[in-house]
Amino acid sequence: MNLTDLAKDPRMPQKRQNYDAYTEEEQALWKLLFHRLHPLISEHASRHFLAGLEVLGFSSDKIVCFEEVSKRLSERTGWGVRAVPSLIPENLFFGLLKNRRFPASPRMRTHSELDYPLEPDVFHDTFGHLPLLTNPSYVFFLQQLASLAVNYLDNPLAMGMLSRVYWYTAEFGLLWEGGQLKAYGARILSSIGETKFALSDEPKRVPFDVSTLLLTPYWKNRFQDRYFVIEGFEQLSEAVPSIQDELEGILAKSVSEDL
Repeated sequence: MNLTDLAKDPRMPQKRQNYDAYTEEEQALWKLLFHRLHPLISEHASRHFLAGLEVLGFSSDKIVCFEEVSKRLSERTGWGVRAVPSLIPENLFFGLLKNRRFPASPRMRTHSELDYPLEPDVFHDTFGHLPLLTNPSYVFFLQQLASLAVNYLDNPLAMGMLSRVYWYTAEFGLLWEGGQLKAYGARILSSIGETKFALSDEPKRVPFDVSTLLLTPYWKNRFQDRYFVIEGFEQLSEAVPSIQDELEGILAKSVSEDL
């Protein structure tokens, strides 16, 4: 079975979390990260994110157990967590999302990576991403975006644009909530520095617009110079048909220009 088939297969072989292997030092680091971030996100995170933390039973006491949190997610939205190596190809990533499984690394960052891990780790992947998987509109958007992406796995141009949608929403998304600007993106909410920066007066903040977003590059190793702001998660779930239409239009134009 090739990688593309695996991406579409919910039975894809998985890495195990091996929870008992976490050291006291790693558990202490989780506690430190949680206590550093929680006061900040209590003020700046979306209420849906904060509600998700409560529903899933997140606490500073221990690193999240994938099996336990998957049971709670399944009861709420039918989603679960799949342990994977820290970095996986886009086809496997979107294939898992299509099958309502969020890929998460069991690796705990080191003290040298305290503020910004060099690669995905269990704190970012769980604390940053999982709380919003309790929100029906948000998970519908993720699944539909992934379903679209697996149709373009062999098209680098299309995958580049769809990755931008994911990054500017799931990783770096902001929204208006009760007249206040809040964060919901995982890269923002799992980083003290990015939370403060994204909600400061320094970066540009622009309304969520599919045609603009598809053509806007993002940065992997530094703060973004702009953030897209939604009015609510229903806006994301309703945007998928527009994403497909805009994408097909850009691809068709690209082909015609090459002829």
